[in-house]
This record gives sequence, structure tokens and C-alpha cells, in this order.
Amino acid sequence: MSNATVLPLLEPADDQGVVPCCPRLTERPMTADEAERAARMFKALGDPMRLRLFSAVASHEGDEACVCDISDVGVSQPTVSHHLKKLKQAGLLTSERRGTWVYYRVETPVLAAMGKLLTSAATAA
Repeated sequence: MSNATVLPLLEPADDQGVVPCCPRLTERPMTADEAERAARMFKALGDPMRLRLFSAVASHEGDEACVCDISDVGVSQPTVSHHLKKLKQAGLLTSERRGTWVYYRVETPVLAAMGKLLTSAATAA
């Protein structure tokens, strides 16, 4: 087990059902905690292999992917598992073990929150 701390990325939903991690960049300066949460998400996606794996899970039929379905990306299976674990620690994926395989699912509310963070107040209205 890892000693890594997973910061909560989700706060109460707004009236549109989007769960913000932090304010829009144009709304106000972020607090230190908000910046830490946002940076953790973007840092996890800043690695090309993680971005590919995240995309593979997000675009997989049925909204989830078995690690066996997405591990053909040119690196070893332990490396794939390492990257998926980092995405999960960042709060971008959830996982469920079924027998010997682990199935991953994208945290859709987190994606919406990330998109909302980058949307300016003028275009969001």
C-alpha cells in the first residue's frame, strides 16, 4: 500500500450538477488547497503515457475498461498499472477488482470540474 495522500477533489455540486474542485481561473485567485487539488489532476495528465491510458479508459465502450483491454500501449504491464494507479490517486479514475482483473472508470464529475475550471466566466454564462 502506498502512503500517498489523496486530496479530495470534489466539493458540493453547483446548480448544474458540476462538482468544482476550485474556482474558475478568471473568478478569483485560488487558495493554496485549491491550487494543490488542481495541480494534482493536471500533473497526473501531464505524462504522455498517462494521458494515453486515461483516453483509452474514457473512450472505451461501456464507460469502463479492464486493464487487460488497454495494456497494449508499448510498455510493460507493471508500468501500465503504475500509471493507472497515479491517475487513480489523482482522483481521475476509480477502479473495481473483478476476479483477477481490475476495471477502471473515469470520474466524470471530476472531468466536468476540470473543464469548468478552465472555462472563463464570460463563456460559462
